[in-house]
Amino acid sequence: MILSPPTGPRAARPTFTPRSLLPRSRAAWRWSALMASLALAGCVNLAPDHVRPEPAVPRAGTEAAVDAASLDWHAVFLDDRLRGTVDLALRQNRDLRVAVLQIEQSRAAFRQTDAQRLPTLNASGGATRSGAAGQVAQQVSLQLALSSYELDFFGRVRNLSASAEQSLFATIESRRSVQISLVAETASAWLTWAADLERQRLALQTLESRERTLALTRRRHELGAVSGLVLAQAQTSLESARADVAAYPATIAQDRHALELLIGMALPAALEPNASDALATVSRLVDLPAGVPSSVLQRRPDVLSAEHALIASQADIGAARAATFPSISLTASAGTGSTALSGLFKSGSGTWSFGPSVSLPIFDGGARRAAVAQSEAGRDIALARYDKAVQTAFREVADALAVRATLADRLAAQQALLASTERQLRLAETQYRVGSTTQLDLLDAQRSLVDAQQSLIALRLAEQLNRIALYKVLGGGWQAGDERS
Repeated sequence: MILSPPTGPRAARPTFTPRSLLPRSRAAWRWSALMASLALAGCVNLAPDHVRPEPAVPRAGTEAAVDAASLDWHAVFLDDRLRGTVDLALRQNRDLRVAVLQIEQSRAAFRQTDAQRLPTLNASGGATRSGAAGQVAQQVSLQLALSSYELDFFGRVRNLSASAEQSLFATIESRRSVQISLVAETASAWLTWAADLERQRLALQTLESRERTLALTRRRHELGAVSGLVLAQAQTSLESARADVAAYPATIAQDRHALELLIGMALPAALEPNASDALATVSRLVDLPAGVPSSVLQRRPDVLSAEHALIASQADIGAARAATFPSISLTASAGTGSTALSGLFKSGSGTWSFGPSVSLPIFDGGARRAAVAQSEAGRDIALARYDKAVQTAFREVADALAVRATLADRLAAQQALLASTERQLRLAETQYRVGSTTQLDLLDAQRSLVDAQQSLIALRLAEQLNRIALYKVLGGGWQAGDERS
């Protein structure tokens, strides 16, 4: 490849430069030299090579045959109303909309930075007329110019572009994280509303039971079988149940508002959970496999976002290091000029210029070295954040699995407790009617049953929320890079 004009004895040596390959004119040679310089640009990269850090978490217990993170949310949520609600959230939620727009913003920033790797060509034309001492002069010109194109020998511009690209990928992963969190939060809010509807139904049933007990106690009091204190106790129990019922409309309204904030609109009535089958609906979530492959932690969008930020920081180091070396810029133009528009394209009217420039850093008070140190410190910070993201992922998965390991036993125990309290209440009601037990024993059995029913609802909700938590902490089922296209 020829980088200087062939002069002197060396030019006559066909071994190195065959005459057939020489440019036919000096202008052709100059453009050939320009193209050769562009081809050489960017042949050195001073950025550190990226090697994915070893996960800073224990290895034991992270291998399994089934990858739960490969499940799409449509496979996780089986109820059609819940699916429809999640679909609305994915279409209408404003936080997700902001995350999508941030991708477009980041993509535009990357394209703007990446454009610096290519020459900037500008076309210009002009015409002037001037006069002095009765003479009129005219000049017409047309030019195509290459303005200050940096030959990226040390990869400064290329690393700036790589850093912007990795920032774009980090934004895409952040969007995936927002989407996964939105799906989980929407499902959790919908199920919480369903559980509160079930609690409200239970509170109404309790109120009806207390009303029957009060009516029975009042008749026995009229017959003189019980004292006024027993009647007052039954009345107090009834008012307590009435107060519980009165609190639920506000709770359910708050559940609705929380869900509608997530979906970004009013929830259609057809998608609302029903009080009559709320508990059954809560139990319709598909069971998730418990396996956690070690690769899952590194495929979570927050971990991938931290890794892209780490790669971007390494590219920043390369750009800062390259800034300490000389930089070469090219300015060139070619065009035509004439004193008349008719002669603009005639032979001999062409003009050209070619002006390379070199900038050599000599003394800057240590600014460039400080920039390198700053970028290296940024890389260390990004590495620490990556480690923290992996550790957080491990902790969240481990916590969710620890809860999951006990839920089956807790549900079985709670159902057994509920059956026992139901039997206790039936015995207490039978004995109270025949007068062989006290009102206090009956009220205590009623409270025990209500507590057991409330606890079972809470535990079933916790079991479903644990499945949603597993879906979220395992990465939500989207494959890395789905949104990069």
